[in-house]
Amino acid sequence: MECQVNVKGGVLPQEEINAYIQRARQKFGATPQGIDITVDGEYVELSYDFGPAPFQRIRRITGYLVGTLDRFNNAKRAEEKDRVKHTV
Repeated sequence: MECQVNVKGGVLPQEEINAYIQRARQKFGATPQGIDITVDGEYVELSYDFGPAPFQRIRRITGYLVGTLDRFNNAKRAEEKDRVKHTV
């Protein structure tokens, strides 16, 4: 996927833009979908867009905040199975 780059307030050489994209890869571990670069004299302000983040539901089960039960050991799985589930 190509990174969409918007430069505001000036002109930057392509090598500098590529360096900002590489910086995002190193710092955040992912390639951004877009970068807004605002040039203010010798300073630049960078704004990265990595797209939507995955969301995982978290529930409180047997006193623990969990997303899934796959990390529970056998005793904790049995406790979850035996608990009283209240309905509305």
